[in-house]
Amino acid sequence: MKRAPQRPRPTASARPGARGQPLRIALLAFDDAQVLDITGPLEVFGRASRWLREEHGATGDRYTLELISAHGSVLRSSSGLRLVADAVIPRRSTRDPIDTLLIAGGRGVRHVAEDKHVLAWVREQAPRVRRLASVCTGAFVLAAAGLLDGRRAVTHWSECEQLARLHPRVTVEQDPIFIRDGHVYTSAGVTAGMDLALALVEEDCGKDLAMAVARELVLFLRRPGGQSQFSVQLSTQSAERAPLRDLQAWMADHPGEDLRIPALARRAAMSERHFRRAFTAEVGCPPARFVEQVRVEAARRALEDTTDGVDAIADRLGFGTSESMRRAFTRMLHISPTAYRERFRAAEPRRHQT
Repeated sequence: MKRAPQRPRPTASARPGARGQPLRIALLAFDDAQVLDITGPLEVFGRASRWLREEHGATGDRYTLELISAHGSVLRSSSGLRLVADAVIPRRSTRDPIDTLLIAGGRGVRHVAEDKHVLAWVREQAPRVRRLASVCTGAFVLAAAGLLDGRRAVTHWSECEQLARLHPRVTVEQDPIFIRDGHVYTSAGVTAGMDLALALVEEDCGKDLAMAVARELVLFLRRPGGQSQFSVQLSTQSAERAPLRDLQAWMADHPGEDLRIPALARRAAMSERHFRRAFTAEVGCPPARFVEQVRVEAARRALEDTTDGVDAIADRLGFGTSESMRRAFTRMLHISPTAYRERFRAAEPRRHQT
């Protein structure tokens, strides 16, 4: 069957044969780990190897994968799914040295972070591996082992305060998707582990391969590490009352309309003063901030899916000027519209139809 012509090809340097032996990716897990913290990142690396074999004719794997258990050979994840580990620590493995060691997160992480044998093993591996990383609350294991002292780190947004309280020598940042500090990486909640894995694949094999894997896994986008953990749907709540809840949905569908307070208050059949107070109380942020979030998300989609210029997008979505859009975009996503488009533009973007 003929291959789809739009798929990007990694450069020759990305081929496994060009860089010697496969890179060994090991992930440490435990009972009550979050299953997506385990399978998500490993699937990214596995798909990268498969893509190179099937699409680029590679004869070997770019990565070999290993699941390491903190205790028993059979792991029961927090969802109840059982996984069989390839190895159990602290037994020594006869396999090649670990290139990248990842630590999963999940409800069971608290017990692992208090296990002296596990922490000793992680400390032993830290100077030996090229990259050390945590997924979600796996950061608590790295912190308990003293490996995040003096470093910047992130974890799931709901656990950032706890991580900072328990480990005051760690500089905990609540917003990024993932953070690299030296050879140590930490990532935010659950699917952010896949974003981190894609970034590691990009380091090893280039941007084209990472984007190809992201598309094959039907990921919404491959987010840069500095991007906020939250989208407008996650960072705000739905209003309880129907008028405001319906208004939120309408705003999301009509980002280019007049979304100033007087117009919104009229649509909600409220006075401006009452509208401001009710909206902020029920949605969790002022109307102006919600409008900015709605427009930035619409701009993200336009930058990914169309060939329209930044000026045209800014005008169509109600920003007024491209500079206003750039400021809002950078404030929310920590990346400029132009840089965002360079990273996440679709393989075959369409032109917006007016």
